[in-house]
Amino acid sequence: MGGAFFMYWIFLLLALGALAVAFSTSSMAVLLLFLLISVLLFVAWAMGLYSAKVSSQRDDGAQIIDPVELHRLRELAAARKAGDTAAESRDPPQP
Repeated sequence: MGGAFFMYWIFLLLALGALAVAFSTSSMAVLLLFLLISVLLFVAWAMGLYSAKVSSQRDDGAQIIDPVELHRLRELAAARKAGDTAAESRDPPQP
């Protein structure tokens, strides 16, 4: 949780600054340019915020289920698959 974690907040500050410049100018070209810049910076901020939220909630897949439980589930799946194939070989397909 260093400085890079909070870098996306700079995009929000820059977007607000670009918005302030856009609304304080009298030139239409400058207004459109800074509105576009502001929108792009807001999108960059939202993407950074989303990325930070997702990366902070990411879990290690190995901790979700322990190896003993995984082995038990694999045995159950193999037994179920063997039972399904045995039932299919006994019953002829219906036309």
